[in-house]
Amino acid sequence: MFSNQDADPGVTRDDGWQRLDRPLRRILPRSLMGRSMLIVLIPLLVTQAIALGLFYGTYLNVVSRRLSDGVTGEVSLVIAMVEHGSSEAERALILQDASSRTQLGFSFHPGEELSRHGTNHVLGPMDDDFARSIRQNLGRPYDVDWSEAPQTVRASIQLPGGVMVVMVPVKRLNIGPIWLFVVWAVSSSILLFLIAGLFMRNQVRAIRRLGHAAELFGMGRDQGPIRPQGAREVRQAAVAFNRMQARVNRFVAQRTAVLAGVSHDLRTPLTRLRLTVAMIPTFGPIRAETLKPDLADMVTDIEDMERLIGSYLSFARGEGAEEPVLTDLRGMLDDVAAATVRAGGQVLGVEGREGVEAVVRPDALRRVLTNLAENARRHGGAMRFSLREGERNIEIAVEDNGPGLSASRRAAISELNGTSGGQDGKSGLGLTIVRDIIHAHGGSIRLMDSPLGGLGVLLSLPK
Repeated sequence: MFSNQDADPGVTRDDGWQRLDRPLRRILPRSLMGRSMLIVLIPLLVTQAIALGLFYGTYLNVVSRRLSDGVTGEVSLVIAMVEHGSSEAERALILQDASSRTQLGFSFHPGEELSRHGTNHVLGPMDDDFARSIRQNLGRPYDVDWSEAPQTVRASIQLPGGVMVVMVPVKRLNIGPIWLFVVWAVSSSILLFLIAGLFMRNQVRAIRRLGHAAELFGMGRDQGPIRPQGAREVRQAAVAFNRMQARVNRFVAQRTAVLAGVSHDLRTPLTRLRLTVAMIPTFGPIRAETLKPDLADMVTDIEDMERLIGSYLSFARGEGAEEPVLTDLRGMLDDVAAATVRAGGQVLGVEGREGVEAVVRPDALRRVLTNLAENARRHGGAMRFSLREGERNIEIAVEDNGPGLSASRRAAISELNGTSGGQDGKSGLGLTIVRDIIHAHGGSIRLMDSPLGGLGVLLSLPK
């Protein structure tokens, strides 16, 4: 047993892994294409090595042994017949008949002795298998010469009266050219590797295109949405990038339009203030009661400017700091309706079942509903809230009986940059804030005609 105290405190498992990881990083390719091809190449090489090992270790050896045993069995039978032959003529007849029936060439040389024993080896297991089979099945001195003829093996076997020479065709011992299998394995591996390289190149190209588009977009060079290509995950990343790009562009366009609207809307009360100040007498006695109407107008202009700046600051701050929580939407509608009644508005009703919940930012959504209710109260007078639950989304409608908006006006307000001239009659920031918050929730907003005769605002939130 070893304790932690026995180990070297200066050497940890992480240090050992780092020592092993650093040389691997220098060897392994750094690009995604190179690493992907390495992932394909290593299993391919291992598979081919296993296939070659199985072929040489099992199939080739087994078949080679069976072929050698078949040849030596026939030779053993012919030797037995020759040894039982009574005369030289009978022995020659037996060898001639055996040569014609077995496709082996038999000849007997009486009185000769083998000058050498064993075999001269060649590439492959068939030479060893043939020598082993002769040694086991015949049990006599032998000499195997693989270089006697191009397609023939000379087997010399020592008999009591001389030497029997057997000319064995190589095809009787060989299962086929070994190089064919090797060439097939190598060529198929190269072909598969090239095909995998083509597929991986397309995938990497799509990822490079996505990275290049992100780099250009980060430098402010918007080239529009990219076309999703490659595997499903790469396509999803491209689609997500296009959506992110559209949201950022919409965000920038909204802020730019709001800045333009604020500068335009501030110009009117500032002009009125300048004219009012210019009309104040600069000499002689001034009575306070004569300045009271002008001061009241100036206070009104200042209040308008404060309201305008407050709306812009609220829009600029956004609602990103608030965490989404599961919220009772019907309860929120009831609270907004009660607050609207206390403010002097007329609520015809709140429709929708109890207990409808969704994960939202409650303060931001309450602000949306309050803005819509305030606009409906100011322009209509009477309003109605409704809540509908679908399979994938939840819809909230705020309808009033005011003058409403024409279809062209609704289309202009619903444009991405249509942030001025909204329902509030001032800067249009009310509807812009509503749209910004709903889009931040992943929802949508739609302006429509209200059944009450005025304007209807339909909010769609995902479940």
